[in-house]
Amino acid sequence: MRRDDRDDPFDDFFSEIERMMDDMMHGTDGGYDDAGFGSDTHLDVQETDEEVRIIGDFPGVEKDDLSLKCDGRTLTISAVTDTREYDERLELPCRVDERSGSASYNNGVLEVTFERAEESANIGFE
Repeated sequence: MRRDDRDDPFDDFFSEIERMMDDMMHGTDGGYDDAGFGSDTHLDVQETDEEVRIIGDFPGVEKDDLSLKCDGRTLTISAVTDTREYDERLELPCRVDERSGSASYNNGVLEVTFERAEESANIGFE
């Protein structure tokens, strides 16, 4: 879109808006990659008394491109596609039972659920 008003006092303003729109649409160093989203993927952590749930948006990523690992304190999410590499270590809000983990992936939305681990173990006397 090019404005034809040569004496328009807002010409510089509209030129700058056009430049920013072109940068966003063509991905020229605006913090966006070829997949069309920012380099930081949004992760949401929800915590209840029984479980911890992590929900993340991964548009354009196939289920087979995702890899998940958990050590009880940290969840590592990795994704590799032709246009993107993502590797995130998420510190969990509490200790979880990593063996209880379950994950689902549907339409670019990842959901991972863990049962909370006992905070401490009771030690008995012999």
